[in-house]
Amino acid sequence: MTFPSRRAALAGALAATLPGRAHAQARTVTDMAKRRVTLPARITRVVTLGSLPVLNSFVYAMGEAATLVNGLADFARPHWKFQSVFAPQLPTLPAMQLPTREPNVEAILLARPDVVLTMHRESVDQLASRGIPVVFLAWRRPEDVKTCMTVLGEVFANPARAAAYTDYFDRTIARVAAIVQGAPPPRVLYLQPDTLTQPRLIAEWWIPTAGGISVSADGRSTESRGFTLEQVVLWDPDILIVTAPKDVAHVNTHPVFKQLKAVRSRRVLVVPVGAHTWSNRTAEQPLTVLWAASVFHPVRMRAIDLAAETHAFYRDIFGHALTDAQVGEILGATM
Repeated sequence: MTFPSRRAALAGALAATLPGRAHAQARTVTDMAKRRVTLPARITRVVTLGSLPVLNSFVYAMGEAATLVNGLADFARPHWKFQSVFAPQLPTLPAMQLPTREPNVEAILLARPDVVLTMHRESVDQLASRGIPVVFLAWRRPEDVKTCMTVLGEVFANPARAAAYTDYFDRTIARVAAIVQGAPPPRVLYLQPDTLTQPRLIAEWWIPTAGGISVSADGRSTESRGFTLEQVVLWDPDILIVTAPKDVAHVNTHPVFKQLKAVRSRRVLVVPVGAHTWSNRTAEQPLTVLWAASVFHPVRMRAIDLAAETHAFYRDIFGHALTDAQVGEILGATM
């Protein structure tokens, strides 16, 4: 038997033995590519593929951390300490993708998932052709996070939990908008100083939503934007937001960066990291807005207890009660 034929035979054999497939009442859900996907009545084994911290954050928000059967890929492990806090089984589980983020189809088949969740459209047909139920999720615009949760409410047969998340998202954004309305907005630059890039398009949403002006906003649709040191000097932002403590040291000692208003006034801030970096796409996005508003408008936001809000989010949305020390570690942005 040739290797491709052997793989096809393995796929068929394993698909036939996936838990619950033959006996549980089948149902269908529509994913964000408008595909109809047949799933078992109960989801107990989930593989996430592609942007693992992002996808896992959605699974946590659905209260389904225990269903994950794949670990983080090696390239992701150092930064994602809290992934294994929310899903303690992750360090013992095998990776299901290559460093290129391509699926390891053989490993996925052996894992016998009830569903694979992915944001990589190119992997969908490859997996579906092997008899693997795969649900495509897409997140480009801010409102997409709520659509993702709605789809997952159907996947996990728990639309009420998805609706509760959506309600929390909308209420949090509205609450912040009411507090910061009319306040003079600081000029903000979210950047990776070593590469001179603004790395995430979503920041062009949460910065103004939290009451700031993103100096890098240029109407782009691309994920990242590069610029020159000269441009940074011309922008001279009031606040710099970075993703790691080493970036603070970099800008504080760099001969050009240290001339900036933000550096001179010590307003270089490291964004928190929980299930994912809050400044990136994550189910924690409402916390991103709360945090950003608290640093953009500390006086107006003084009635908001960010630590209490963080405790409540992970308890009520993720279903995981963190200790004070853990919340302090997240908000202290020391990772």
